[in-house]
Amino acid sequence: MKIVKFLICLIIVSGISKSALLAQVTPVAKPPVPAPVAPVNVTPATLLSTQKLAIAGLAHDHVHNILGDYRDGKVIIVGIAEADKQLRDRYQKQYNLPDSILFDDLKKMIAAKKPEVVLGYNPVAKHIDIVEVCAPLGISVMVEKPLAATLAQASRMEFLALKYYIKLLTNYETTWYPSYQHVYDVAAKDSLGQIRKMVVHDGHQGPKEIGCSKDFTNWLTDPELNGAGALNDFGCYGANLMTWLMNGQKPIAVTAVARHFKRQTYPKVEDDASIFVEYPTATGIIEASWNWPFSIKDLEVFGDEGYMHALDKDNVVTRINNNPAVTRIAAPLAAPDDNPVSYLQLVTRNRLKGIADRSSLKYNMIVMQILDAAKRSIAEGKRIVL
Repeated sequence: MKIVKFLICLIIVSGISKSALLAQVTPVAKPPVPAPVAPVNVTPATLLSTQKLAIAGLAHDHVHNILGDYRDGKVIIVGIAEADKQLRDRYQKQYNLPDSILFDDLKKMIAAKKPEVVLGYNPVAKHIDIVEVCAPLGISVMVEKPLAATLAQASRMEFLALKYYIKLLTNYETTWYPSYQHVYDVAAKDSLGQIRKMVVHDGHQGPKEIGCSKDFTNWLTDPELNGAGALNDFGCYGANLMTWLMNGQKPIAVTAVARHFKRQTYPKVEDDASIFVEYPTATGIIEASWNWPFSIKDLEVFGDEGYMHALDKDNVVTRINNNPAVTRIAAPLAAPDDNPVSYLQLVTRNRLKGIADRSSLKYNMIVMQILDAAKRSIAEGKRIVL
């Protein structure tokens, strides 16, 4: 009996020892390690242009567009030249601009940063100053509309651009409207027949009424710095679009009337202008005003066989012959012709572009001739033959 108990104890002890031994040699299972989480990929903004851009002037409110692109990582701005320190400081704070790109002089900025292209956001009468500096250095320039304050300034700018083989372009907001491109494409296919009449409305309630900055309105409402009031500010849109639709044809005569409804608000310049533009086979009516009850930019084109009305940036009404009118949303513009910065790069790197389009020097010299004739018509009270 004692032997049996001894054997049972021996078996139990042996089992425990074996279990202990196995515990020492058998690795203990560890809890599963979570798979590493891939880092979240923050996709950088797609560059609209790889060019080294520079800005001349900050007194034009349209500069917010390019500075917004810079803040969002879409463009490369290597330098900004603005003589007004308060203006520089305000934009620096708003867009977190580094000290290294800010200069008080265009020549100093160009010497230090060597930009490929300079964009002008200064008073229209100062556009010529940018070209005087940049053209001899072979640096192309794009300014905000219109090209210049006067035809004499524009002619000097044209001379410099041709002499030094630079591209001199003018940027219009409406160039990037899909609806306008759709109207042009349909008209170019002769779907409307011969163009007979073009009507363009442009403007708003007034620059002060809509809240433009004081730095902007100070020169925009000055007859020397802007060249006129609403006539230059918004009349240039219609002249540009008509030149485009008429394939660069120069009009034969211009007649214009200016009105001054807001003398207390805009004592120095007209706030409303109507311009009648005559072509051999068509007429154009430009209505430019700081007296609209709302902001407006639209385009009407009448042909022998049809009519199109770009109501705004996207919507177009089309009526061919006696068929019912059809309203549609225009297809988006294809890159790079959908943005002034990407277009600018295409033009400056391909000399076949920018010769005969809405931004081209050729077309904008005709625009300046139309605006100049309109001013002479107003001053002399008669039809001006070109």
